Amino acid sequence: MSIPIPTTHLFPVLDQQLIELLKSLSKEDWYKPTIAKKWQVKDIAAHLLDGNIRTLSLSRDKHQLQPGKPINSYEELVNYLNELNAAWVQASKRMSPELITELLATTGKQFCDYIASLYPFEDAIFSVAWAGESVSKNWFHVAREYTEKFIHQQQIRDAVGKPGLFSRELFYPFIDTFMCGLPHTYRDVQAADGTVICMHVTTNAGGYWYLTRNKVQWQLTKETDKDIAATVTIDPDTAWKLFSKGITAVEAGTNVQLSGDIVLGTVALQMVSVMA
Repeated sequence: MSIPIPTTHLFPVLDQQLIELLKSLSKEDWYKPTIAKKWQVKDIAAHLLDGNIRTLSLSRDKHQLQPGKPINSYEELVNYLNELNAAWVQASKRMSPELITELLATTGKQFCDYIASLYPFEDAIFSVAWAGESVSKNWFHVAREYTEKFIHQQQIRDAVGKPGLFSRELFYPFIDTFMCGLPHTYRDVQAADGTVICMHVTTNAGGYWYLTRNKVQWQLTKETDKDIAATVTIDPDTAWKLFSKGITAVEAGTNVQLSGDIVLGTVALQMVSVMA
């Protein structure tokens, strides 16, 4: 059985690029502001380290971290994760950039080994909630983890003026995973059966995705033989920022082109493929 979005093999590649990037930074680069608003470059690197440690502790080692109170909604889950993230970033201010880089290299190898050990079609320890799933398979959970590592490295690159991760090899699996959030984004949008919305991310690193309304839901595919009701065209640099809440649709401005049914197409700009 083929994996819908294979990403496991890309984690070591992404990690190698991250370590090379961090080692190339000047002292000043580590304290530059980022699109993540409250976080500087060093804070994002520390957050990536937290991601490695948290995955190894919770998933690999079955270490249980109990919230202080029950979590009963998506909003409460997001708030809880934000609190965890903020606490770690604050504590990591005691760490030097050099130590953070060393620990990322060490834990990154263990993280990659653990991810590679997961059977793709078993139920994952965590669901991909931003796609509307209460239970997800490991391949989707792993792809979501890939997008997290991609986004945060991209935030660093954006902040220090380094080339982005816009190769076909690295960007396409990232944006392909993000597009899995489209049906959930349109879940409350009514349209005639057979209505099709086209999402087009430009350049060779991007592609086409088609969201089709059937009798009960919206379905995402990569091909269609139906007429297109609305088309949304966006470049890779704008796409990763917009769909991770780095910028708003207004800030994206003319970097997004809408054609056909503008009202229907505009809904796609509300997609958030991160826990936010």
